[in-house]
Amino acid sequence: MHVPLLNDNFLRALRRQPTDHTPVWLMRQAGRYLPEYRATRAQAGSFMGLATNVDYATEVTLQPLERYPLDAAILFSDILTVPDAMGLGLSFALGEGPKFAKVVRDEAAVADLAVPDMAKLQYVFDAVSSIRKALNGRVPLIGFSGSPWTLACYMVEGGGSDDYRLVKSLMYRRPDLMHRILAVNADSVAAYLNAQIEAGAQAVMIFDSWGGVLADGAFQEFSLAYTRRVLAQLKREHDGVQIPRIVFTKGGGLWLDEIAASDTDAVGLDWTVNLGRARAQVGHKVALQGNLDPNVLFGTPEAVEREAIRVLESFGPHAGHVFNLGHGISQHTPPEAVTVLVETVHRHSRAMRAAASARF
Repeated sequence: MHVPLLNDNFLRALRRQPTDHTPVWLMRQAGRYLPEYRATRAQAGSFMGLATNVDYATEVTLQPLERYPLDAAILFSDILTVPDAMGLGLSFALGEGPKFAKVVRDEAAVADLAVPDMAKLQYVFDAVSSIRKALNGRVPLIGFSGSPWTLACYMVEGGGSDDYRLVKSLMYRRPDLMHRILAVNADSVAAYLNAQIEAGAQAVMIFDSWGGVLADGAFQEFSLAYTRRVLAQLKREHDGVQIPRIVFTKGGGLWLDEIAASDTDAVGLDWTVNLGRARAQVGHKVALQGNLDPNVLFGTPEAVEREAIRVLESFGPHAGHVFNLGHGISQHTPPEAVTVLVETVHRHSRAMRAAASARF
Protein backbone atom coordinates (compact mmCIF):
# COMPACT_ATOMS: atom_id res chain seq x y z
CA MET A 1 0.00 0.00 0.00
CA HIS A 2 1.38 3.38 -1.00
CA VAL A 3 1.70 6.27 1.45
CA PRO A 4 -0.83 9.12 1.08
CA LEU A 5 0.20 12.18 -0.94
CA LEU A 6 1.33 15.21 1.04
CA ASN A 7 0.96 17.48 -2.02
CA ASP A 8 -1.70 16.47 -4.54
CA ASN A 9 -2.10 19.89 -6.23
CA PHE A 10 -0.82 18.54 -9.55
CA LEU A 11 -3.37 15.69 -9.67
CA ARG A 12 -6.15 18.00 -8.49
CA ALA A 13 -5.35 20.50 -11.26
CA LEU A 14 -5.44 17.72 -13.87
CA ARG A 15 -8.92 16.82 -12.60
CA ARG A 16 -9.87 20.53 -12.78
CA GLN A 17 -10.43 20.66 -9.00
CA PRO A 18 -9.49 23.75 -6.93
CA THR A 19 -5.89 23.97 -5.64
CA ASP A 20 -4.31 26.35 -3.12
CA HIS A 21 -1.71 27.35 -5.73
CA THR A 22 -1.01 26.59 -9.38
CA PRO A 23 1.15 23.46 -9.44
CA VAL A 24 4.39 23.67 -11.41
CA TRP A 25 6.82 21.13 -12.85
CA LEU A 26 9.16 21.39 -15.84
CA MET A 27 9.67 19.16 -18.83
CA ARG A 28 13.24 17.77 -18.55
CA GLN A 29 13.44 19.05 -14.96
CA ALA A 30 15.88 16.23 -14.13
CA GLY A 31 18.65 17.04 -16.53
CA ARG A 32 21.74 18.72 -17.82
CA TYR A 33 21.10 22.24 -16.48
CA LEU A 34 21.73 20.89 -12.95
CA PRO A 35 25.38 20.42 -11.91
CA GLU A 36 24.35 17.54 -9.64
CA TYR A 37 22.83 15.75 -12.66
CA ARG A 38 26.03 16.19 -14.67
CA ALA A 39 28.03 14.74 -11.76
CA THR A 40 25.79 11.67 -11.54
CA ARG A 41 25.85 11.20 -15.32
CA ALA A 42 29.66 11.27 -15.24
CA GLN A 43 29.55 8.54 -12.57
CA ALA A 44 27.15 6.46 -14.68
CA GLY A 45 29.41 6.83 -17.72
CA SER A 46 26.61 7.38 -20.27
CA PHE A 47 23.03 8.50 -20.64
CA MET A 48 21.74 4.93 -20.99
CA GLY A 49 23.95 3.90 -18.08
CA LEU A 50 22.01 6.45 -16.07
CA ALA A 51 18.56 5.52 -17.39
CA THR A 52 19.00 1.74 -17.01
CA ASN A 53 20.36 1.86 -13.43
CA VAL A 54 17.54 2.01 -10.88
CA ASP A 55 19.58 3.84 -8.21
CA TYR A 56 20.90 6.46 -10.62
CA ALA A 57 17.48 6.98 -12.25
CA THR A 58 15.94 7.44 -8.80
CA GLU A 59 18.67 9.85 -7.73
CA VAL A 60 18.39 12.12 -10.77
CA THR A 61 14.58 12.11 -10.65
CA LEU A 62 14.72 13.43 -7.07
CA GLN A 63 17.54 15.98 -7.63
CA PRO A 64 15.33 18.85 -8.86
CA LEU A 65 12.91 18.24 -5.94
CA GLU A 66 15.75 18.70 -3.45
CA ARG A 67 16.53 22.06 -5.03
CA TYR A 68 13.05 23.42 -5.86
CA PRO A 69 9.55 23.01 -4.32
CA LEU A 70 8.15 21.47 -7.52
CA ASP A 71 4.68 19.91 -7.45
CA ALA A 72 5.42 16.72 -9.42
CA ALA A 73 8.29 14.38 -10.25
CA ILE A 74 8.71 12.85 -13.69
CA LEU A 75 10.35 9.51 -14.26
CA PHE A 76 13.91 9.90 -15.54
CA SER A 77 14.01 7.96 -18.79
CA ASP A 78 14.01 8.58 -22.53
CA ILE A 79 11.18 8.57 -25.06
CA LEU A 80 13.13 6.09 -27.23
CA THR A 81 13.22 3.15 -24.80
CA VAL A 82 10.33 1.49 -26.69
CA PRO A 83 11.98 1.31 -30.15
CA ASP A 84 15.19 0.29 -28.39
CA ALA A 85 13.29 -2.67 -26.89
CA MET A 86 12.08 -3.48 -30.43
CA GLY A 87 15.73 -4.22 -31.25
CA LEU A 88 16.67 -1.04 -33.12
CA GLY A 89 19.83 -0.44 -31.03
CA LEU A 90 19.66 2.97 -29.34
CA SER A 91 22.83 4.88 -28.49
CA PHE A 92 23.71 8.39 -27.29
CA ALA A 93 27.06 10.04 -27.98
CA LEU A 94 27.97 12.82 -25.53
CA GLY A 95 26.82 16.15 -26.94
CA GLU A 96 24.90 14.41 -29.76
CA GLY A 97 21.33 13.29 -30.06
CA PRO A 98 20.06 9.70 -30.09
CA LYS A 99 20.99 7.31 -32.92
CA PHE A 100 19.53 3.96 -33.96
CA ALA A 101 21.74 1.19 -35.34
CA LYS A 102 18.82 -0.18 -37.39
CA VAL A 103 16.31 1.99 -39.24
CA VAL A 104 12.78 1.18 -40.41
CA ARG A 105 12.42 2.34 -44.00
CA ASP A 106 11.31 -0.61 -46.10
CA GLU A 107 8.80 -3.43 -46.19
CA ALA A 108 11.12 -5.99 -44.61
CA ALA A 109 11.98 -3.73 -41.65
CA VAL A 110 8.32 -2.87 -41.11
CA ALA A 111 7.32 -6.57 -41.28
CA ASP A 112 9.87 -7.28 -38.52
CA LEU A 113 8.29 -4.82 -36.09
CA ALA A 114 6.32 -6.18 -33.16
CA VAL A 115 5.21 -5.02 -29.72
CA PRO A 116 8.30 -5.72 -27.60
CA ASP A 117 8.36 -8.03 -24.62
CA MET A 118 7.82 -5.63 -21.72
CA ALA A 119 10.38 -7.62 -19.69
CA LYS A 120 13.01 -5.84 -21.82
CA LEU A 121 11.84 -2.59 -20.24
CA GLN A 122 11.77 -3.94 -16.68
CA TYR A 123 14.52 -1.43 -15.75
CA VAL A 124 12.00 1.37 -16.40
CA PHE A 125 9.28 -0.19 -14.24
CA ASP A 126 11.80 -0.93 -11.48
CA ALA A 127 12.83 2.75 -11.60
CA VAL A 128 9.16 3.82 -11.31
CA SER A 129 8.68 1.65 -8.20
CA SER A 130 11.95 2.84 -6.68
CA ILE A 131 11.20 6.55 -7.33
CA ARG A 132 7.66 6.22 -6.00
CA LYS A 133 9.02 4.68 -2.80
CA ALA A 134 11.76 7.32 -2.46
CA LEU A 135 9.23 10.15 -2.94
CA ASN A 136 7.36 8.82 0.09
CA GLY A 137 4.22 10.79 -0.82
CA ARG A 138 6.02 14.12 -1.26
CA VAL A 139 4.57 14.75 -4.73
CA PRO A 140 2.98 12.61 -7.47
CA LEU A 141 5.10 10.74 -10.04
CA ILE A 142 4.50 11.16 -13.78
CA GLY A 143 5.21 8.30 -16.18
CA PHE A 144 5.58 9.01 -19.89
CA SER A 145 6.23 7.83 -23.41
CA GLY A 146 6.83 9.30 -26.83
CA SER A 147 3.75 9.29 -29.09
CA PRO A 148 3.44 6.66 -31.85
CA TRP A 149 4.17 9.32 -34.50
CA THR A 150 7.16 10.83 -32.70
CA LEU A 151 8.68 7.37 -32.15
CA ALA A 152 8.09 6.57 -35.84
CA CYS A 153 9.99 9.72 -36.85
CA TYR A 154 13.09 8.56 -34.98
CA MET A 155 12.70 4.97 -36.20
CA VAL A 156 12.53 6.00 -39.86
CA GLU A 157 15.05 8.87 -39.73
CA GLY A 158 17.46 6.90 -37.53
CA GLY A 159 17.81 9.88 -35.17
CA GLY A 160 16.83 13.53 -35.01
CA SER A 161 15.94 15.40 -38.21
CA ASP A 162 15.85 18.94 -39.57
CA ASP A 163 13.42 18.35 -42.41
CA TYR A 164 11.64 15.01 -41.66
CA ARG A 165 12.23 14.13 -45.31
CA LEU A 166 12.63 10.37 -44.86
CA VAL A 167 9.63 9.85 -42.59
CA LYS A 168 7.40 12.07 -44.71
CA SER A 169 8.59 10.38 -47.92
CA LEU A 170 7.54 7.01 -46.47
CA MET A 171 4.24 8.48 -45.29
CA TYR A 172 3.34 9.87 -48.73
CA ARG A 173 4.79 7.02 -50.85
CA ARG A 174 3.73 4.09 -48.70
CA PRO A 175 1.02 5.17 -46.25
CA ASP A 176 0.25 1.46 -45.72
CA LEU A 177 3.73 0.90 -44.22
CA MET A 178 3.47 4.06 -42.15
CA HIS A 179 0.12 2.96 -40.70
CA ARG A 180 1.60 -0.45 -39.84
CA ILE A 181 4.53 1.16 -37.96
CA LEU A 182 2.14 3.46 -36.11
CA ALA A 183 -0.23 0.64 -35.12
CA VAL A 184 2.64 -1.38 -33.62
CA ASN A 185 3.95 1.75 -31.89
CA ALA A 186 0.52 2.62 -30.43
CA ASP A 187 0.01 -0.86 -28.98
CA SER A 188 3.58 -0.85 -27.63
CA VAL A 189 3.17 2.58 -25.99
CA ALA A 190 -0.13 1.53 -24.39
CA ALA A 191 1.45 -1.62 -22.91
CA TYR A 192 4.46 0.42 -21.77
CA LEU A 193 2.38 3.10 -20.03
CA ASN A 194 0.09 0.53 -18.41
CA ALA A 195 3.15 -1.22 -16.96
CA GLN A 196 4.37 2.15 -15.62
CA ILE A 197 0.95 2.69 -14.01
CA GLU A 198 1.11 -0.75 -12.40
CA ALA A 199 4.61 0.07 -11.11
CA GLY A 200 3.35 3.25 -9.44
CA ALA A 201 3.06 6.14 -11.94
CA GLN A 202 0.22 8.43 -10.75
CA ALA A 203 -0.28 10.27 -14.06
CA VAL A 204 0.97 9.57 -17.59
CA MET A 205 2.04 11.89 -20.36
CA ILE A 206 2.34 11.28 -24.10
CA PHE A 207 4.99 13.44 -25.77
CA ASP A 208 4.09 14.11 -29.39
CA SER A 209 7.21 16.22 -29.84
CA TRP A 210 7.13 16.02 -33.64
CA GLY A 211 3.37 16.16 -34.26
CA GLY A 212 3.59 19.82 -35.23
CA VAL A 213 5.70 19.10 -38.32
CA LEU A 214 2.73 17.50 -40.06
CA ALA A 215 0.31 19.19 -42.44
CA ASP A 216 -3.28 19.66 -41.34
CA GLY A 217 -5.06 16.43 -42.27
CA ALA A 218 -1.86 14.41 -42.01
CA PHE A 219 -1.66 15.29 -38.32
CA GLN A 220 -5.10 13.82 -37.67
CA GLU A 221 -4.45 10.68 -39.74
CA PHE A 222 -0.88 9.83 -38.76
CA SER A 223 -0.46 11.32 -35.28
CA LEU A 224 -3.71 12.02 -33.43
CA ALA A 225 -5.47 8.82 -34.53
CA TYR A 226 -2.66 6.75 -32.99
CA THR A 227 -2.43 8.84 -29.82
CA ARG A 228 -6.13 8.09 -29.45
CA ARG A 229 -5.41 4.39 -30.01
CA VAL A 230 -3.01 4.57 -27.04
CA LEU A 231 -5.48 6.45 -24.82
CA ALA A 232 -8.24 3.93 -25.59
CA GLN A 233 -6.09 1.12 -24.14
CA LEU A 234 -4.81 2.89 -21.02
CA LYS A 235 -5.89 1.88 -17.52
CA ARG A 236 -8.33 4.45 -16.14
CA GLU A 237 -7.37 3.76 -12.56
CA HIS A 238 -5.00 1.79 -10.37
CA ASP A 239 -5.53 0.77 -6.74
CA GLY A 240 -8.89 2.57 -6.90
CA VAL A 241 -7.29 5.90 -7.85
CA GLN A 242 -7.86 7.68 -11.17
CA ILE A 243 -4.75 8.02 -13.37
CA PRO A 244 -4.92 11.31 -15.32
CA ARG A 245 -3.50 11.51 -18.87
CA ILE A 246 -1.71 14.45 -20.50
CA VAL A 247 -1.13 14.82 -24.25
CA PHE A 248 1.51 17.32 -25.39
CA THR A 249 1.93 18.10 -29.08
CA LYS A 250 4.65 20.62 -29.81
CA GLY A 251 3.27 22.93 -32.48
CA GLY A 252 -0.21 21.51 -31.89
CA GLY A 253 -2.05 24.71 -30.95
CA LEU A 254 -3.76 24.68 -34.32
CA TRP A 255 -5.53 21.42 -33.40
CA LEU A 256 -6.40 22.22 -29.79
CA ASP A 257 -10.10 21.34 -30.13
CA GLU A 258 -9.35 17.95 -31.69
CA ILE A 259 -6.64 17.07 -29.17
CA ALA A 260 -8.93 18.13 -26.29
CA ALA A 261 -11.63 15.81 -27.68
CA SER A 262 -9.25 12.81 -27.74
CA ASP A 263 -10.20 11.43 -24.32
CA THR A 264 -7.27 13.02 -22.48
CA ASP A 265 -7.54 14.80 -19.12
CA ALA A 266 -5.09 17.57 -19.99
CA VAL A 267 -3.50 19.14 -23.04
CA GLY A 268 0.06 20.46 -22.92
CA LEU A 269 0.60 23.66 -24.90
CA ASP A 270 3.75 25.19 -26.34
CA TRP A 271 4.58 28.88 -25.96
CA THR A 272 3.01 29.96 -29.28
CA VAL A 273 -0.49 29.50 -27.85
CA ASN A 274 -2.45 32.18 -25.99
CA LEU A 275 -3.38 30.39 -22.78
CA GLY A 276 -6.45 32.50 -21.96
CA ARG A 277 -7.85 31.99 -25.44
CA ALA A 278 -7.12 28.26 -25.23
CA ARG A 279 -8.99 28.04 -21.92
CA ALA A 280 -11.97 29.87 -23.39
CA GLN A 281 -11.86 27.55 -26.41
CA VAL A 282 -11.86 24.21 -24.55
CA GLY A 283 -13.91 25.43 -21.57
CA HIS A 284 -14.10 22.77 -18.90
CA LYS A 285 -13.39 19.80 -21.16
CA VAL A 286 -9.72 19.43 -20.19
CA ALA A 287 -7.05 20.92 -17.95
CA LEU A 288 -4.24 22.82 -19.67
CA GLN A 289 -0.51 22.54 -19.02
CA GLY A 290 2.06 25.14 -20.00
CA ASN A 291 3.27 27.29 -21.50
CA LEU A 292 6.20 29.61 -20.74
CA ASP A 293 8.87 29.94 -23.46
CA PRO A 294 11.88 28.02 -22.00
CA ASN A 295 14.16 30.84 -23.20
CA VAL A 296 12.51 33.26 -20.76
CA LEU A 297 14.76 31.57 -18.18
CA PHE A 298 17.75 33.29 -19.83
CA GLY A 299 16.23 36.69 -19.01
CA THR A 300 16.80 38.77 -15.88
CA PRO A 301 15.08 37.64 -12.65
CA GLU A 302 12.59 40.49 -13.23
CA ALA A 303 11.84 39.19 -16.73
CA VAL A 304 11.34 35.63 -15.46
CA GLU A 305 8.94 36.92 -12.82
CA ARG A 306 7.07 39.16 -15.26
CA GLU A 307 6.62 36.45 -17.90
CA ALA A 308 5.56 33.81 -15.35
CA ILE A 309 2.93 36.21 -14.03
CA ARG A 310 1.80 36.91 -17.59
CA VAL A 311 1.16 33.17 -18.14
CA LEU A 312 -0.73 32.85 -14.83
CA GLU A 313 -2.85 35.96 -15.49
CA SER A 314 -3.63 34.76 -19.00
CA PHE A 315 -5.16 31.54 -17.64
CA GLY A 316 -6.82 33.37 -14.72
CA PRO A 317 -7.75 32.12 -11.22
CA HIS A 318 -9.63 29.09 -12.54
CA ALA A 319 -9.17 25.42 -11.72
CA GLY A 320 -7.36 23.24 -14.24
CA HIS A 321 -3.97 24.84 -14.89
CA VAL A 322 -0.60 23.10 -14.46
CA PHE A 323 2.24 25.56 -14.98
CA ASN A 324 5.04 24.28 -17.19
CA LEU A 325 7.36 25.39 -19.96
CA GLY A 326 6.20 25.20 -23.57
CA HIS A 327 8.91 22.60 -24.21
CA GLY A 328 11.82 21.01 -22.33
CA ILE A 329 14.15 23.17 -20.25
CA SER A 330 17.40 24.07 -22.04
CA GLN A 331 20.58 22.47 -20.73
CA HIS A 332 22.15 25.95 -20.61
CA THR A 333 19.53 27.34 -18.18
CA PRO A 334 20.97 28.95 -15.01
CA PRO A 335 19.56 26.94 -12.05
CA GLU A 336 18.85 30.20 -10.15
CA ALA A 337 16.32 31.22 -12.82
CA VAL A 338 14.27 28.13 -11.97
CA THR A 339 14.23 29.20 -8.30
CA VAL A 340 12.72 32.55 -9.33
CA LEU A 341 10.21 30.82 -11.61
CA VAL A 342 8.90 28.29 -9.08
CA GLU A 343 8.70 30.85 -6.27
CA THR A 344 6.87 33.31 -8.53
CA VAL A 345 4.33 30.74 -9.72
CA HIS A 346 3.51 29.66 -6.16
CA ARG A 347 3.40 33.18 -4.72
CA HIS A 348 1.45 34.87 -7.49
CA SER A 349 -1.06 32.03 -7.99
CA ARG A 350 -1.85 32.09 -4.25
CA ALA A 351 -2.37 35.86 -4.45
CA MET A 352 -4.65 35.44 -7.49
CA ARG A 353 -6.80 32.90 -5.64
CA ALA A 354 -7.00 35.14 -2.55
CA ALA A 355 -8.06 38.11 -4.69
CA ALA A 356 -10.65 36.02 -6.54
CA SER A 357 -12.21 34.63 -3.35
CA ALA A 358 -12.27 38.14 -1.80
CA ARG A 359 -14.43 39.26 -4.72
CA PHE A 360 -17.10 36.63 -3.99
